Amino acid sequence: MVLEFCKDGNLRNNYLRRSNNYYSKIHHLFSISSGLLDIHNADKVHKDFHSGNILFGISGSLISDLGMCQPEKQLKKDGIYGVLPYVAPEVIRGKQYTKASDIYSFGIMMNEYISEEIPFNDIPHDEVLAVRICKGIRPSIFKYTPKLLTALIAKCWDAKPENRPTAKELFQILSKWDVKAKSRLTTKEFFQIFHKLGIKTNKDSEVRSEVDEYDDKIRLNRTDKKISSDIQTHPQAVYTSRLLNFKDLPEPINSDCLDCQLDESTLREISQEQDDENSVE
Repeated sequence: MVLEFCKDGNLRNNYLRRSNNYYSKIHHLFSISSGLLDIHNADKVHKDFHSGNILFGISGSLISDLGMCQPEKQLKKDGIYGVLPYVAPEVIRGKQYTKASDIYSFGIMMNEYISEEIPFNDIPHDEVLAVRICKGIRPSIFKYTPKLLTALIAKCWDAKPENRPTAKELFQILSKWDVKAKSRLTTKEFFQIFHKLGIKTNKDSEVRSEVDEYDDKIRLNRTDKKISSDIQTHPQAVYTSRLLNFKDLPEPINSDCLDCQLDESTLREISQEQDDENSVE
């Protein structure tokens, strides 16, 4: 078997080493959505979708590591396996993997690529984080991300699987946005697709202004990081796939805060709750 060598590495390597503008990222996201649509059209679920499995090569963006990919109707409950920040809350609770679970993972990956921030890199990937994900915590969205994309990301990582877009809808949206990037024009059809998902759209001039501001701000943010130091991750933040086993997690809900972040006080609060529960037992 001969496989393509992806010299640009995975998605995280790509955004940490290369300076991609907004429209370049949209093109790559469109390419990734096309691959995910192919998987779902084959009635299969990837089950381990995260930025480490998105590779960049001559052919563009490719989805790799299909070892766990299975037909949706034949999925077996053989444990939860994956990278915690990318695993959908219903799966963390022990529910079956579905195509909607892949969409949740796509949303986390999409935000990571646009925000250039590794999800939950500064905290342990343990039961505390699993609880918070079920309670609606999500990675922060870069402040200057255009509103349309912010809304799409939030749709993808909605706590309710039925509220997430399908792979086909993702593909259609990103396809139109990719066309817009090349032509710098917005078509009526482009906006109609967002309306079908209940996402309000801005005027074309506002979208362009937001994109220009994003490119300026992300460039400055990227420079600040290089000046300060290399990105550091918590020693218990694990970004390789592993078996995850959590019990008695709360029912998944959406947080009132779109881009809530875990802070030290929150972590202490959750840890104290767990200690109190253990003392009662």
